[in-house]
Amino acid sequence: MSGHKTDATPAAPPRKVPAAKIQFLPEDRAWIADRIQEVLATGQLTLGKYGAEFEQKFAQFCGVRHAVAVNSGTSSLEIILRALGVEGKDVLVPTNTFFATAAAVVHAGARPVLVDTDPESFAVRPEDVEAALTPKTAGIVVVHIGGIVSRRIGALQELARKKGLWLVEDAAHAHGSSFNGVRAGAFGIAGSFSFYPTKVMTSGEGGMIATSDDRIAEEARIYRDQGKASFTQNAHTRMGYNWRMSEPHAIIGLKHLERLPAMIADRQKIAAIYDQGLKEFRNLDRLQVPAGGVCNYYKYIVVLKEKRDRKALKATLREQYGVSLAGEVYEDPLHKQPIFEKYLTRALPVSEDYCARHLCLPVFSGMEEADARQVLDALKKVIG
Repeated sequence: MSGHKTDATPAAPPRKVPAAKIQFLPEDRAWIADRIQEVLATGQLTLGKYGAEFEQKFAQFCGVRHAVAVNSGTSSLEIILRALGVEGKDVLVPTNTFFATAAAVVHAGARPVLVDTDPESFAVRPEDVEAALTPKTAGIVVVHIGGIVSRRIGALQELARKKGLWLVEDAAHAHGSSFNGVRAGAFGIAGSFSFYPTKVMTSGEGGMIATSDDRIAEEARIYRDQGKASFTQNAHTRMGYNWRMSEPHAIIGLKHLERLPAMIADRQKIAAIYDQGLKEFRNLDRLQVPAGGVCNYYKYIVVLKEKRDRKALKATLREQYGVSLAGEVYEDPLHKQPIFEKYLTRALPVSEDYCARHLCLPVFSGMEEADARQVLDALKKVIG
């Protein structure tokens, strides 16, 4: 037998970089478990002290007077809209948002009027909002896509004030994001947050209404508990629903809220590596945070200069380079969704273009710098 080696050692497969990852440190898991044991022992599993503490601390964090905890971000938005009495009216909604934004409008008895995308922020432009107003418009829902608060939020507030409309924030992406020192959730009459497990912070499942409007907060507490006037009375005064948040969910949310500043700092550190590395790319633009803005980097969004087969691109990055990209924001605008096609009243070309051309890079709390550099190297090889 020859002593010569004939086969080269096969290259090791690339380290896998996941699209996203939820982080609960061991000490946080222990803290959560202790308190869940406590509520299991007492039997106070809903509308208890931990839910109340979570509400108080979240309101303080957003800089508003009230926070009302509910079972999802979708229900938090629907409750706000019901409290605002939107039935039979029109509500302006970005076409570039998740199903739940427009679904909440429909479930609250209103008609969503879809508005095109601002390429600068992936949100909406005041001029497009103004062009979409109808005689039946009651208000505007703005969405802080990817955690970026548009630099034009002040112009949207002013437009709403001038036209006698309300402004509501879908801040499902924007926990801890801000613009000119104002936190997401404090720009409109009320803000809706989601704590779904993919978000920057989670409670497992859950949502929160943030508002400084006493009446909306009071109405929200009635709506979330089957429309009852109070917890102790069975007098149902609103067509409510079981929209309560359980104590175990509130306990998880409390711990993640405490961790939120550190988790955002983690994401910002990864975003800074991407910012630097992407400067040399000719075929990609990054969505930039405006001057005066603080982004939580729920998503790190880049836009391809030219349209490419995104499915094939993502498969190549995953299979050959171990890099999984996060979900788009969004793959298709709402007017391309079968359930919402009937609400299309005008051409919305910007949303169709930008929904087709963007990618979301991996970013999560606990992500290593080496992971970010692997993503940049993979993009260099695949996109150039």
